[in-house]
Amino acid sequence: MAKSRNETRKNNFFERFANAATKFTGSSIAFISATAIVVLWAVTGPLFNYSETWQLVINTGTTIITFLMVFLIQKAQNKDGKAIQLKLNELIAAHEKASNRMVDIEDLTEKDLDQLHKFYVTLATLAKKETDIHCSHSIDVAEALNEIKLKSNKHFKHHGNESARSKG
Repeated sequence: MAKSRNETRKNNFFERFANAATKFTGSSIAFISATAIVVLWAVTGPLFNYSETWQLVINTGTTIITFLMVFLIQKAQNKDGKAIQLKLNELIAAHEKASNRMVDIEDLTEKDLDQLHKFYVTLATLAKKETDIHCSHSIDVAEALNEIKLKSNKHFKHHGNESARSKG
């Protein structure tokens, strides 16, 4: 479904606004401005006899700003996260010995990610035992070794051509 030109313009405006707001709110000027507002508010306390209305002004202002900032921060983090994932995917795809199975793993379930984590903990343990620091382990190498083990050891269960990695 094609987006209308008006909808695209609105998205571009929000994108530009969100980028500018995120950049500004992370700046020294924004921090100094916020600090100045709080100091100004505190100084005016005696003028308003520290009334409930005086307190309500700062409470309401900070609540609204915090509420809106949550969405801006989340948008910025989503964009940064996506950019980082794309850069990592490019590095994986560009390296001939890297496993392409790692591309887009952020879409896996938590259980699948935990299983991969355990695998890499095991690889780290194996790497610590190596005397040659240039020796490398990969999912493919580990999978090939697992296939050899499955074929040579009768006490391991073997399900056709299925490997241990594809079982998880």
